[in-house]
Amino acid sequence: MFPRRRADVYTVTDAPVPLSQDIGYRQRRYLLSMGVRTVCFVTAVIAAAAGAPFWVALLLVVGATVLPYVSVVMANGGREPQPRMEPTDDPAGSAPRLGTDRKQISGPPPEIGA
Repeated sequence: MFPRRRADVYTVTDAPVPLSQDIGYRQRRYLLSMGVRTVCFVTAVIAAAAGAPFWVALLLVVGATVLPYVSVVMANGGREPQPRMEPTDDPAGSAPRLGTDRKQISGPPPEIGA
């Protein structure tokens, strides 16, 4: 009388990257960005001391000022989206596609007694 809901089936391809791996990736990306920030700041000091044009030193200081905000937002932005593999996808191309034996639904459902 009441239709039963089927339980969701999860496959291994739907599993997200482990949290520890994702955190490690975000930490490396943050440290790389902070390294670039440090290089910008040190280069700005050296450029100003060497008598480089003012705009060069200013541009490097602005980069060193903005990069921490961008780095923190990127690091705390959450997990990276993972591409999903559809059940009909076959990377090898040798196996038959799933779901090809199903009929397309089109038009109104058939009437009883037709």
